[in-house]
Amino acid sequence: MDWDLLAYDAAPVGIVVTAHRVIRGCNASFAQMLGYEREALIGQSFRLLYDTTEEFERVRDIGLAPLRAEHAYSDERMVRRRDGTQIWCRFRAQTRTPEEPLAQLVMSFAVIQDGPSVALTLRQRQVVSGLGRGLTSKEIARELGLSPRTVEDVRARLLKRFEVKNAAELLAHLTIG
Repeated sequence: MDWDLLAYDAAPVGIVVTAHRVIRGCNASFAQMLGYEREALIGQSFRLLYDTTEEFERVRDIGLAPLRAEHAYSDERMVRRRDGTQIWCRFRAQTRTPEEPLAQLVMSFAVIQDGPSVALTLRQRQVVSGLGRGLTSKEIARELGLSPRTVEDVRARLLKRFEVKNAAELLAHLTIG
């Protein structure tokens, strides 16, 4: 028995290897999490996980500096499944090529929201992503090229929608589902 292969294939988290943001290999858990057959993902751009090209590029830009400096990056993010629903995942990446971080990445995705998907707009996902990384409204606004007031408005609407009092409760609500 090839124990290394078994560990990869049977891992309880999605594992994927990419070259320049194109999927080169993945385990069954990753494919199942996204609602695809494994073979259908090989050769696909990671763009399929995001609703817009803007979001796909923004996510890339957020992780580049940490990958260069520390060779690793992690956050929590919404990704799109094959059926269009979104799932909240804990994402971790490690580059094997620090001089060119996206040339070869090994990543893991673990679902942290079980149950029905929460429908959020692109802007809401961007704000929740920033909150999940511990950023302030000002930092999120700077990252997105928005005014802090716009970010505060989005945040306030999310708090009201999910009937929670603060960002920590919001994130806990989205995490628990």
